[in-house]
Amino acid sequence: MHLHILGICGTFMGSLALLARELGHTVTGSDQNVYPPMSTQLEAAGIELMQGYAASHLQPHPDLVIVGNAMKRGIEAVEYMLNAGLPYTSGPQFLSDYVLRGRHVLAVAGTHGKTTTTTMLAWILDQAGLNPGFLIGGVPLCFSHSARLGGRLQPEQEKNYFVVEADEYDSAFFDKRSKFVHYQPRTAILNNLEFDHADIFDDLAAIQKQFHHLVRTIPSDGQIIAPITERHIDEVLDMGCWTPVQRTAIGQHSADWQAELLSADGSQFQVMYQGKETGTVNWGMSGQHNVSNGLAAIAAAYHVGVSPQQACDALSNFAGIKRRMELLGTIDGIEVYDDFAHHPTAIETTLDGARKKIGQRKLWAIIEPRSNTMRMGSHKDNLAYSARMADEVIWYQPEGLDWDLSPVIAASPNSATIVQQLEQIIGRVQQQAQSGDAIVIMSNGGFGGLHQKIIAALKAK
Repeated sequence: MHLHILGICGTFMGSLALLARELGHTVTGSDQNVYPPMSTQLEAAGIELMQGYAASHLQPHPDLVIVGNAMKRGIEAVEYMLNAGLPYTSGPQFLSDYVLRGRHVLAVAGTHGKTTTTTMLAWILDQAGLNPGFLIGGVPLCFSHSARLGGRLQPEQEKNYFVVEADEYDSAFFDKRSKFVHYQPRTAILNNLEFDHADIFDDLAAIQKQFHHLVRTIPSDGQIIAPITERHIDEVLDMGCWTPVQRTAIGQHSADWQAELLSADGSQFQVMYQGKETGTVNWGMSGQHNVSNGLAAIAAAYHVGVSPQQACDALSNFAGIKRRMELLGTIDGIEVYDDFAHHPTAIETTLDGARKKIGQRKLWAIIEPRSNTMRMGSHKDNLAYSARMADEVIWYQPEGLDWDLSPVIAASPNSATIVQQLEQIIGRVQQQAQSGDAIVIMSNGGFGGLHQKIIAALKAK
């Protein structure tokens, strides 16, 4: 079957393309922004990529068009698809119909930590010999690709697992349900829940409604894993829950699963299940948010038969995720990190982990408020507080930002400035950063190549 994917270079759609190719289909795709690393990964898999959304990309007609959720009415290829009567579907629906059916699906949902937790869980199952399939909305450092089919669909196989990052964003212009409603997981991690995606959700209650749609699809012999401290998740479960729930917590002994920190930065922790010690994780990750992510992954893996000790051993060899406090380089004692933080809570937890990791050394935070929710100003009142752990904060105000960052600077308890040109950021870091400093660059986009430009400037210093 010839599949054409509109919006193929997004993290979800690109990963879906790899799965479709592995299934044996001929896959082509269009995107407005065709660039590495996704383009490189796709082309290496034998997938032809086309720039833009021309109607000619759908000629000759493919057997099926998979439509990404960034597509809108009025786009040339979309209008041609509809006028020509071509068969089409959404990415999540294709995943459900062609990949997930008949498998034990383990889904990871939540406002924060989905990519990291999904990768942790897939890694644990992989190291336990279960050969899981997976789809990860990022670039894992422990796998060669962001998606794979894993164990084939054989009725006699008992162990046939698929781990999926379960995003609450909408499915397509013709299907406004959250992606995760299509996945029908048997094991589900509900990590956390905050207001996000202000471009498609009016308020927190609208997101909670979608989360409850997910809860309704989980069978009664399945498992939900959720933190004991997440009130917004509790409110979702109070709407109706027909599945056993296991609770996780850091240092709270009323939970089924507990993590006891053995180091302040979270690089070592003990895992307890029902009050009994089951193993210790000693890894290269930092921050209590990653401890929470790891604990949830251990609990989910236990539901499919992986012992906590096996899971702890796997996480102790976990390489992490690209763009999640990823150390890009150390130049004359100055560490430069890349982080995907796109929400005040993500900024706060990342910087808290960084502070505990580096101690009293100077911590820089260079932040681009780039996500749709950030650009709309929905979280502006929480931004100053979220970056308080940094000694020096540089906020980048790009063209097109819908609000003024000046109140964030006025409310900041630490040194904070607004910069409108990347060259100003580079010059300031080059002049002022000293050996021992840690620089965390935070954006959910490419930030104009700032990361490598700063590294080059420090090398030239």
